[in-house]
Amino acid sequence: MIDFINVSKSFGTHEVLMDSSFRINDGERVGVVGPNGAGKSTVFALVRGEISPDSGSVELPKNVRVGHLRQEFNPHEVKATLLEYAESGRQDLNEIHDEIEKLEHEIHHNRVEDRNAVLAHIGRLQTMYEAGGGYNTQARAQTALCGLGLGEDKFSRPFSSFSGGWQMRAELARVIVSDPDLLLLDEPTNYLDIPAIEWLREYLKSFSGTMLLISHDRYLLNSLTTSTLEVANYQTEKYRGNYDYYVQERKLRYEQRLAAVKNQDRIREQAKIFIDRFRAKNTKATLVHSKIKMLERMEKIVIPQKIISPGSIRLKKPERSGQEVARLENIGLTYDGRTWVLTGVDLSVQRGEKIAFVGLNGTGKSTFLRIIAGSLTPSEGTRTLGHNVVPGYQSQEFAETMDPDLTVYETVKSVGDSTMQEVRTLLGGFGFSGDTVEKKVSVLSGGEKVRLAFARLLINPPNFLILDEPTTHLDIAAREALEVALREFKGTICFVSHDIQFVKQVATSIAAMRPPTIKTYCGNYDYYCERMIAENPVAAAIENLKPKDSERKIQRRERAELVQERGRRKKELAGQLSVAEKLIDVLEAEEKELISKLESGGGSGYANINRRLYEIHIELPKALHEWETVSTKLEKLAAEPLPD
Repeated sequence: MIDFINVSKSFGTHEVLMDSSFRINDGERVGVVGPNGAGKSTVFALVRGEISPDSGSVELPKNVRVGHLRQEFNPHEVKATLLEYAESGRQDLNEIHDEIEKLEHEIHHNRVEDRNAVLAHIGRLQTMYEAGGGYNTQARAQTALCGLGLGEDKFSRPFSSFSGGWQMRAELARVIVSDPDLLLLDEPTNYLDIPAIEWLREYLKSFSGTMLLISHDRYLLNSLTTSTLEVANYQTEKYRGNYDYYVQERKLRYEQRLAAVKNQDRIREQAKIFIDRFRAKNTKATLVHSKIKMLERMEKIVIPQKIISPGSIRLKKPERSGQEVARLENIGLTYDGRTWVLTGVDLSVQRGEKIAFVGLNGTGKSTFLRIIAGSLTPSEGTRTLGHNVVPGYQSQEFAETMDPDLTVYETVKSVGDSTMQEVRTLLGGFGFSGDTVEKKVSVLSGGEKVRLAFARLLINPPNFLILDEPTTHLDIAAREALEVALREFKGTICFVSHDIQFVKQVATSIAAMRPPTIKTYCGNYDYYCERMIAENPVAAAIENLKPKDSERKIQRRERAELVQERGRRKKELAGQLSVAEKLIDVLEAEEKELISKLESGGGSGYANINRRLYEIHIELPKALHEWETVSTKLEKLAAEPLPD
């Protein structure tokens, strides 16, 4: 399906890919991972043909239909309604439909010479249109829009009237409806809530084409992908498994290649010593030549460079609060006095709880967090904080409260009495290391400001954290580090996140937004999914499927058996090589001794000496040939890479 052959790509002086090769087979489902800025989107642009490689080639089958989720487009130029936009993904079907309508119009107005021939052509076009799914396009568009949270009441609204987040959902629906042969998805969950992510996961599980998925959503990667393509350090490397398999396999592959390089270096050094020692001996010319050829043929083993890790995030132990951290009673909220966003909401937050608020976008998750934090006063009801509770609220806008003239380091250092090492360690966890800590806030990107503001909040963490989308702008490694830190945090947390894996790892309770109220589930995300299915078995919209690892275990066992067999074979060949070398040394020493005897006269054993020399001249070439054969086998075995 896709062949990258020795592809290199740079932008000015910035290298992105260097001599990169990989193959994606028809029907594969590939997760594309790597650090931010490593070149994942560049790989997609090369596949789409939007940019060309500086060297090498990117090969795709002819006439393959590619569907891709665009992160940037011009919505103001779209004149269609929401439903019309979602239906517009299949340009080939749209052209067939337009031609059918044109021909029917001409027949209706008697503008054709051969009516039967035109009718026959219309019939052929209708067959093509039906085979391509043209008559089902509208139904698929409606299903996709509803699954992504855009209900029927929005279908007739102009596409340009929606906010950016909703437009991205419509763009995703358009890609889904196009039913491409090759589907390229670049961060498809960026603008989705948890129900929409679950719907997308179910749809993509049934997608029959080839799929490449760039995502920081580990839940999606583990659920949907069968292979992983790493883009890092100017290279690409493929792994035959999902994200969890990739993490373990990458570590194993690194250790094995490091050991292989050490072994190869040892073989090289021994060969060079042998060559230097026997280069001048005519009797070992063949052996020396063989060693030289072996060194020339020995391929360089490439060790995957370690991806720079953000390290761990260690949070200080906060002061102990009262048992009840917050109580909200009969909370109601209305903006116009008529329509109630929330009404009659009661919630008690206990010390040590980690509550995740989930629900569709627009159901009031962030709004309710603001009420909990005290930054929004409800229309009715009361909010009461417990004894010694110190809240810390991270909103989507709190990054703009930082002094633009301070450096990254000064911004965090100024809010507490932490040591330089503590500040640098925390900043490293959020992707600020080395000289980047000296950058001014004013030159940071939007994502960097969010990460810095979050680090500023956590350097001296309050005992009640209220977090609105804390994983925004964090790559997978940083999300995992934050995940561990919050899971081990001794305080209390209320948070909103659309990262399902993050919710699964951190939350101890789930608060489901059911406008105009809230329903709490005293258990983790898996328990919440089970209850959702039990409460609504017909819809069963949210299903907790744990990644199946039976196939992965089989692959690991087979690989371990192969490694063991290869080790046994290497040991056997090394033994044979040692025997051959000793025999060569013995024969050469005996030959030298016999020649010396002949030169001194030989005595009565002259005939026996000649006979033995004749035998040696037969045995020595055989021994040399045996040594060369075994040496070549050992060389090939050492250079042969292990399968993925």
